[in-house]
Amino acid sequence: MMNKAVLLSATGAIAALAMLGAGYAAGNKPAMQAAPDVIKVASTTTVPAGGTLDRAEVEAIVRDYLLKNPEILLEVQEALETKQKEEQRLAHLDVIKNQKGDIFNSAFDGVVGNPNGKVTIVEFYDYNCGFCKRAMEDMQALTKADPDLRFVLKEFPILSPDSHKASVVSMAFHKLMPEKYGEFHTALLGGEGRATEAKAIKIALSLGADEGKLREHMQDPDIPAALEKTYDLANKLAITGTPSYVVGDEVIFGALGQKVLAEKIEAAKASL
Repeated sequence: MMNKAVLLSATGAIAALAMLGAGYAAGNKPAMQAAPDVIKVASTTTVPAGGTLDRAEVEAIVRDYLLKNPEILLEVQEALETKQKEEQRLAHLDVIKNQKGDIFNSAFDGVVGNPNGKVTIVEFYDYNCGFCKRAMEDMQALTKADPDLRFVLKEFPILSPDSHKASVVSMAFHKLMPEKYGEFHTALLGGEGRATEAKAIKIALSLGADEGKLREHMQDPDIPAALEKTYDLANKLAITGTPSYVVGDEVIFGALGQKVLAEKIEAAKASL
C-alpha cells in the first residue's frame, strides 16, 4: 500500500484541482479559494513514518473535512448546476437550429398577432392547463403592445384525454377556418370548466364552422402525426409542463408573466 503522507497529499491535490476546476467553470471564487484549504489539510496531517492508508481512513478524512466545511458541498452543487444549465442551453440551441421549421412554422399551429412579425414566440400549451388560462392574458397584452410580434400557439395536450380531444378539434378548426382561430382559441382556453371535445365543437360551430367538414378534418391523419412531432420536440427541449415558450434561441419554462416574456422578446429582437 502507498505511504499515508503521499496518498493523503495526492488526495488533497486531486480534491483541490477538482474544486478549482468547478470554481473556474462556474466563475465561483469561493470554490477556487477553497482549494488551498484542502491542500493545507493534506500537508498538515500527521502520519507516522512508513504508515499506510486504507479506503476507510481516506473516507474518514474526507468526511471529517466536509463536516467541518459543509459550505463546500453547496459550492460544488452550484458549480454542477451551472454546468448542467449550460449543457442544456447548448442542447436547446442545437434543436432550435436544426428543427426551426417544426418549432416556428408548423402548418397546424395557430398564429395570433402579426403573422409576418419579425420576432416569434412559441407557446406550448394545454387547453386544460390553469396556468395557460392565466397566461393567455399575457399573450393578448404582448401582441396588442407590439405590432411586430408573431405569437405561435403549439398544441401540447398532456394533462388528460379531454385535452387531447380538444386539441384535435382545435387543429381541425384551424385548418378549416384559420382566420377565426384566434377567436376559437380565446373562447375555448378562456371558458369556464374543462375543455372537452364537445365544448370545442360547440365553439367551432358558433363561429360558423360546418360540422360535417369539421368532423372530416378531425380524422385527418396529419393531426396525430403533428402532435407526435410536438411531443418529440418537447422531449428534446426538456419541456415537461405548460405553458412553456421558445423565444429566439431560448426555452422558457412556466408562466413567468408578461414582464419576463417582454424582456425575452426584446432580447430576441436585439439578436436579429
